[in-house]
Amino acid sequence: MLLGFDVGGTNTRLLLIDPRTGEVRDRDRESSAGPGPVLLETLIRMIERMQTLHGGEISAIGLGVAGLAHRSGVIHYSPNLPELVEYPLGSELAVATNAPVQVMNDATAAAWAEAKHGGGRGSDDFILASLGTGIGTGFVSGGHLIHGHNGFEGETGHMVVDANGPMHHTGQQGPWEYYASGSALGLIRRSQAAAGLFPAALSLAGSVTAINGFTVTEALARGDKEAQRIFDGFCRQVAQGLANLVMIFDPERILLGGGLTDIGEPLRAGVQSWLERLTLGSAHRPSIEVVMAELGDDAGALGAALWAHESVE
Repeated sequence: MLLGFDVGGTNTRLLLIDPRTGEVRDRDRESSAGPGPVLLETLIRMIERMQTLHGGEISAIGLGVAGLAHRSGVIHYSPNLPELVEYPLGSELAVATNAPVQVMNDATAAAWAEAKHGGGRGSDDFILASLGTGIGTGFVSGGHLIHGHNGFEGETGHMVVDANGPMHHTGQQGPWEYYASGSALGLIRRSQAAAGLFPAALSLAGSVTAINGFTVTEALARGDKEAQRIFDGFCRQVAQGLANLVMIFDPERILLGGGLTDIGEPLRAGVQSWLERLTLGSAHRPSIEVVMAELGDDAGALGAALWAHESVE
């Protein structure tokens, strides 16, 4: 049994994986709520259910966790999982299951899944940008997954793009995810609607608080000019951070993942257009293709499982 977890701020996903093909054989989900020992009990309970259904010994367990997941298995920091901070989740799970456990950042794990079975196939140098509640990134360079010295690579959503910008809940001023995450798009559209600058959204949703991503998508599909203006500005913010990363990593490809991928082609095309305008020397560079990630919500757990399997092999 090869198992992969994606421990998010709200839910924990478990996948049973065929290591040869990457096929998902079964899946489970529970809440991520509670301090470290409670989450550990949740993970063990999910594993036991999977064993009851499928039998067999556990070959490896991969854990993709939102936050600073150290190579040792200790979760040093996680804005969305504050009760897990400094908890040795990896070693505790290894003791409880008597199985090898690998812990990594969830976006890093997702990048490895995309490299093996998703939108990163055929590219040795790409960036995965996961646009959800926050922003997580994973990097494959020269065909190798980048982890960093501690395993903390990929927290680019917290890089500051405006030192005089608004205060984020992490205590930083003007980080990239304040402007370019799913939360940011929600804040922008609701504030614009409240100011009377997005009447189509109010008409579709019925109230400011009911406005969501589908509201914007529907308004875009109807050709609403205010929706196009708001969304174009958002795509510029996404591309601005990516242009900074292009200066560092020189990727061949950029994958867009996370919850905002439901928007589809308008997001991809908008980010591609702005990236070409904002990347220094873009007229003299080979074009960087922007594509949608392919593995959806399974990517983090799948990538963690595959990495754990390779580590054991």
